[in-house]
Amino acid sequence: MEGFSIIYLHKILPLLLSPIVIVCILAGYGAIKRKPKVTLVGVALLYLFSTSVVSDQLFRFTENYAIKPNPKTLPKADAIVVLSGMLTSIQASDGIVREWIDSDRFFGGVELYKLGKSRRLVFTGGLLPWEKKSTPEGVTLKKYAIEMGVPESDIFVTGIAQNTEQEASAVKTLLMLDKPSILLVTSAYHMPRARLLFERKGFVVHPYTVDFKVNASDLTLMDLLPDPHALFLTNIAIREQVGLMYYRITKGAK
Repeated sequence: MEGFSIIYLHKILPLLLSPIVIVCILAGYGAIKRKPKVTLVGVALLYLFSTSVVSDQLFRFTENYAIKPNPKTLPKADAIVVLSGMLTSIQASDGIVREWIDSDRFFGGVELYKLGKSRRLVFTGGLLPWEKKSTPEGVTLKKYAIEMGVPESDIFVTGIAQNTEQEASAVKTLLMLDKPSILLVTSAYHMPRARLLFERKGFVVHPYTVDFKVNASDLTLMDLLPDPHALFLTNIAIREQVGLMYYRITKGAK
């Protein structure tokens, strides 16, 4: 029950610093207290958070200004570890099924395997408390990897994990190696936090960043116009920074 509550807190608490909540607080306070300047600040922040010129810079900062590496240049490792976060659960005619949100992590892991970087391809068993009718994400990804020609004997799925910290613990339990080296595959914005947590578990981490969200394009007038997708990216970036800050503070990371 304690773990159940913690997972909900980890998901809910970052919302307090989300752009929408900040704007609503400022606008609501300004209206109740009849302070139009405060409301105006809220509206101005909403505009800024919703522009690509702001969201892209914030997101690139969250990605630690990473660029996608050439997978051929990466070293061999004890395992290729692909973190969950690519699938969602939807209602279908034959029950609850999994569907792609973004497949970059999966294809990145399979690519590394086919390049001979490791004979162990590890998927984590991502499953949130409210997804009890779904199968763990890693189980579905294992099936897809087999269909792509990866031998079943080389595919491993961890136990159920509800966040990145649990994923690191689950992989450590699965591998049962002393200071294992891994090729860690996850989204660019998620890599700083994921790498931190895996290194704390004793892994030697070689990052393979995928799933970049900011297009390589020149600045145009369109980047100054409000865009719901830009607001979405701003929200992800702030949430990820809050998570990274939490682990640095609570675990005493430098």
